[in-house]
Amino acid sequence: MAKLGFLGLGIMGGPMAKHLIDAGHPVALWSFSAGKAERLAAQGGTACNTPAQVASQSDCIFLCVGNTAMAREVILGDNGLLKQAKPGTIIADCSTVSPSESRAIGAELAKHGIEFIDAPCSGSKAGAEGGKLTFMVGGKKETFEKVVPYLNAMGTLIYYCGKAGMGLHAKLSQNLILGNLLQAFNESLVLATKAGVDPEVMLDILNNSAARSGLVALKAPLVFKGDFTTNFSVKWLEKDMNLMLESAAELNVPAPLTALSRQMLRAAIAQGYGEDDICGSIRLLEGLTGTKVRSTAKP
Repeated sequence: MAKLGFLGLGIMGGPMAKHLIDAGHPVALWSFSAGKAERLAAQGGTACNTPAQVASQSDCIFLCVGNTAMAREVILGDNGLLKQAKPGTIIADCSTVSPSESRAIGAELAKHGIEFIDAPCSGSKAGAEGGKLTFMVGGKKETFEKVVPYLNAMGTLIYYCGKAGMGLHAKLSQNLILGNLLQAFNESLVLATKAGVDPEVMLDILNNSAARSGLVALKAPLVFKGDFTTNFSVKWLEKDMNLMLESAAELNVPAPLTALSRQMLRAAIAQGYGEDDICGSIRLLEGLTGTKVRSTAKP
């Protein structure tokens, strides 16, 4: 079995690391949050005090952290992976971060003989817990092929997207649609409900029309119950939308809908909904219109 490492043990990373442990691999663990590595190590694996310590025990290391600054810190920082990673080590970043920054990190690692791929994933909490994530990978094809067996322990769909950064561009393009669709869902359901259409009826109409969406089918019942338990938080989708706009600017691609959707998410964060699931962002429009999109059906 391979000697693996995993950094970042949150909603996504914790279950992902557990699947690697369950597959029989020795896994060195580290998290920004105190206690998470120790709790998971009780089920297998080894808790480490720093990312560098993880690198000293691993041949292939995965990370799933919140943003670009976090990724750079745990890889290149004072106690980062680079401090003790051996030449030939593979680092696979499953975080959703800036494609250009990711390429820069990979270039710095290459100077030290360390292989690097970007491997962002989608599927949210349920996909991570069920081992059914989708991975979009960028980097050298031969490095990708070495990592595939480990990705298979955490996901069911694995796409090789091309050179460094292409996995991230694919992930951001997917989330661009998701973020804009979310805003359309919020506006549609608030408008229909305020007009007097029963939300359950509206959902049935949407599910049987050309406007049918997996996102709407999944999130609408949660909104109707007022259940905003976090699977993918508003603050992280807003972060992703910002990354999309940065990439669009670099590539000179207009993205007006994405810019507006990001502002709506930022407004939701300002109202205190940043830590909640993305479907909780509907409360921004609910508050502005004095309307609540909730089920009228009796329990």
